[in-house]
Formats: sequence, C-alpha cells, structure tokens
Amino acid sequence: MRIRISAGLALAASLIAAQPSTASADWMFTPFIGITTGGKVSDISGADLKDRTKTTFGAGLTWMGAGVIGMDIDFGYAPSFFGDSPDFKDSNVTTLMFNAVVGAPFGGQHGPGIRPYAVGGIGLLRQRVTSANAFFDDVSRNDMGFDLGGGVVGFFSDKAGIRGDLRYFRKLKGGSDSSNALDIFDVDTLSFWRATVGVSFRF
Repeated sequence: MRIRISAGLALAASLIAAQPSTASADWMFTPFIGITTGGKVSDISGADLKDRTKTTFGAGLTWMGAGVIGMDIDFGYAPSFFGDSPDFKDSNVTTLMFNAVVGAPFGGQHGPGIRPYAVGGIGLLRQRVTSANAFFDDVSRNDMGFDLGGGVVGFFSDKAGIRGDLRYFRKLKGGSDSSNALDIFDVDTLSFWRATVGVSFRF
C-alpha cells in the first residue's frame, strides 16, 4: 500500500511539473528619445507660438499584470520647447504622467514577441522660461494635463526589445480656484504630439 501511495504521489508531482508555467507580471523600463510637434502651442504668457518640432527625451516604467491591463509612469523633458529666442536663456516643458495601459503580449511573456498597447492618463505639465536679460525673471507654471496614445514593443529576447510610442499631451484648464469643479476638464493652451523610440528592458 505504501508503495502504491508513493508511486501515486510521484506521478502527481511529475504531472504538475509538466504543466506550462502560469503567466506572471512584467515590469518594463524604457529610456527613450524622440520629437514633440503639432497641436496648439502657447507660451506661458498665453501668446500663440509657431508650431515647432523639438527634441525630447525621458523614460517610462510600465507594469503589466498577468492579463492585458497595466500601469505606466512616464517622464518626459523637452528642452528649448518655446524656441531659441535671444530673450530666453532656457525654455522647457516637463511632463510626468500616470497612466492606465491595455496591451496583449503576442508570442507570450518570454522570448521574442510583440506587445501592442494603448495608454491614457493624467499628470503634471510644467512650463518654464528663464530670461537671458532683465526683461523678466525665471517664470514657471505647473498644470494638470492628460495624455492619450499607444505604440508597440517588439521583444527580441526575454529581457530586451524596441518600443515605438506616439502620445498626445494637453493641458487641463482650471485649478483650485475654479468656480466649477468640472471646469478642470476644459482643455486650454498647451498641447502637442510626442513620438519616441526607446529600448525596453523587461524584468
């Protein structure tokens, strides 16, 4: 009897070990570089500026659960965003967004494969201009904003791949002094597209 029980336990253990491993969560870290362009662009005084294409860079940290739903923290920095005026010592826009992500891993979560995804969320849009003369001091403004977009990650190994990403950013109107809480969802002034490419490290 003991021999039969031992044999049965051994068989059960071998069957469990033979089952495919269950899906697990993925973390992805992606430093990126790209351009910002398009949309309506206004400086911090509210004056419209000509549309310009500018370099941007940053990084994203993405968590994807065992399914298709995940979260993303995205940081971007665009130097000389408002142009190269001699009156500006520096001008830039910084974004920090907290997003929801929907993406399916075709090819699984291990080895080569692709993961198309859609992303959207809210966060910080910071505009800053530093004067090159005494015309004005360092001027900055922090606003709530949103981003919407998507992209695809192509993995060529378990740990690394290439990500292409396109997102639209726009400032939200209003703030703590708004007379109507719903006014914060009326878009205003700063908006632009951002296209980037980066290397994704999966762990």
